[in-house]
Amino acid sequence: MGRGAHGRRATRAAALLAAAVTTALAAGCTDGSGPGDDGRGAPKDSQHSTSPSETGPSALAVKIDNAAAARPHTGVEAADVVYAEQIEGGLSRLIAVYATRLPKSVGPVRSARESDLELLRQFDRPTLAFSGAQKKLLPLVDKAPLRAETPGNAADAFFRGTDRPAPHNLYLKPGRIVPETPGEAALTTGFHYGAAPAGGTATASRTVRYPAARFSFTWSDSRDRWLVGMDGTPATTADGERMTAATVVVQYVKVRASSFRDFLGNNTPYTETVGSGKAQVLRDGRAWDVNWKRAKPADGTSFTTGDGTPVNFAEGQVWVMFAEAH
Repeated sequence: MGRGAHGRRATRAAALLAAAVTTALAAGCTDGSGPGDDGRGAPKDSQHSTSPSETGPSALAVKIDNAAAARPHTGVEAADVVYAEQIEGGLSRLIAVYATRLPKSVGPVRSARESDLELLRQFDRPTLAFSGAQKKLLPLVDKAPLRAETPGNAADAFFRGTDRPAPHNLYLKPGRIVPETPGEAALTTGFHYGAAPAGGTATASRTVRYPAARFSFTWSDSRDRWLVGMDGTPATTADGERMTAATVVVQYVKVRASSFRDFLGNNTPYTETVGSGKAQVLRDGRAWDVNWKRAKPADGTSFTTGDGTPVNFAEGQVWVMFAEAH
C-alpha cells in the first residue's frame, strides 16, 4: 500500500509491515479484497464506460483522498460542488464535481464507496474517476448509470506524483477523459442560486465533526467567502492559496453500516442521501435552518424554508457536509 523500501532481514521487514498497517488505518485504505487504491480493484471493461450522455456532456466527479498525508489538494478549488462524507474509522473523503471548469490535474484520487453511486444518480450518467473499488462492489459500479474511469481502463489519464508516498500521490488529468467542459447544465443538483433568503443568524464560524475528522468554516468579510479548515489546520490549495466556499451546507443524514469492510475489519459507512431531513445553509456570514428533500435517486436535493420556499445559495463553490443525524 505505502511506497516500498527494501528491508534488511526480519527486523526491518517487521517494522515496515507495522508502518504499512498504521498508514492503512490512518488513510482508510484496503487490500485487494477491499476498496482498491492501487487500481487492482478497478473495473476494466465496465458496460457503462461509454461516451457521455447524448443530451450533452455530463458532470465529472472525482473521489478525493482527505487523509492528512494527501493535503494540500490539487484542483479541488475548481470544483462546482464538493461533498464530504464519512469513511472507515470515522475519517473523511471528498467527492469533487466539475461542470463549469476543468483543472489541469486533480487529486490525490482514491477509491469509491457504495454510497457514492446513490449520490451521483442525480447527475445524467456522470463520469466518476476513482482509483479502484472493492471487488464485491464492482458489480454495483458496473450496473450504475455512470461512466467509470480508473487507472485500469484509462491509464493515460492518471499519473503518480513524486512529492508524497503512495497511495496519496495518484492524480487525474481531467482533459484526458472529459475533453469538453460539461457546462452549467450538467449540474443537476437541485440547488437554487440567487439573493439570500430573509432572516438567518449571524455566524462567524461553523464546525462539522466526524468521529476522526473535523471541518471548520470561518467567515471572511474581505474574501466574501467561508475559509475552509481541516482537522484544525487551514486548508490550502497546491499553490498555497486558502480554500474557500461561497455556500456551506450541513446536511443531516442517516449514516448506517454497509455490507462492506476494509481489510482491518472496519465497516464502510453508507451515507443515505435519498430521503428528507434537516440541514443548515451558510452563506454571507449567516446561517439558516432549513429542510432538505430528495425523493428518489435520480432527483436533485431541494433545500427549503419551513413554508416550502427554496433557499438560494450564493454564486460560487458549494461544500456539502454530510453529517450524521441524531
